[in-house]
Amino acid sequence: MTSPLATTDLHIPVGAPVWMDLVSSDVEASVAFYTQLLGWTCEEAGSPEGYRYLLHRGRAVGGVMANDPGWGMPDAWSVFLRTDDAAATAAAATAHGGTVLMEPCEVAPNGTFTILRDAGGAVVSAWQPGTEPGFGALMEAGAPTHFELHTRDFDATHAFYRGVFGWEDHVTDLPGFRYATYGAQGGDPAAVRAGIMDDAADAGMPEEPAHWAVYLGCDDARAVVERAASLGAEVLMPPEATPYGVLAVLRDPAGVEVRLQA
Repeated sequence: MTSPLATTDLHIPVGAPVWMDLVSSDVEASVAFYTQLLGWTCEEAGSPEGYRYLLHRGRAVGGVMANDPGWGMPDAWSVFLRTDDAAATAAAATAHGGTVLMEPCEVAPNGTFTILRDAGGAVVSAWQPGTEPGFGALMEAGAPTHFELHTRDFDATHAFYRGVFGWEDHVTDLPGFRYATYGAQGGDPAAVRAGIMDDAADAGMPEEPAHWAVYLGCDDARAVVERAASLGAEVLMPPEATPYGVLAVLRDPAGVEVRLQA
């Protein structure tokens, strides 16, 4: 079977989000939710662990796998950043205040990955492509549109991603709002690939562990939110018009936060 990740016309640079997957305690329920929510399809990866690919119009947008209770981690979406050398990335993570949670592991011939905890406490993975380069669709309805790291230790976290993944970014620092955008060189908002939100800068932001949030594109956020609620999701933030489009925040039936952008 040919992997849906084997070919892509996207050219994802080193340091940019290259993949995401959902760790779920109920894979069947998660697959049912997202396929009904956004019209995704699901394809078995053929791995002993039962990994599955999530596809938008035949193009890969993520994966889903069963959560192992022994991992001691909640169900969540995880983000992978591209690297050309997973071993060097793991070493750099340690040198810049992070922790290596899983040493580089080769999934031949697909690629090599390592799991890290950044300097602010968020878990992030790195993917060194082999035969699987990553996303087949981005920045459109039905595909991921943005990846956002929330942290209360902005300075250490910002330095970590610059040092480990080579981020060159722009920081907006205003009263009550501090945000770094990666990939926005030249001022084109469409070129933004990821961001870091300083949760400590906003007194109204609830305290929660550092984490990555993923945004999924849609044409009509209100319609998708209504559909999500009918499928058992909790609406954490109803659709709201912002300078970045209409945004909404959901908690899927498994308790995983996911964001919408229209």
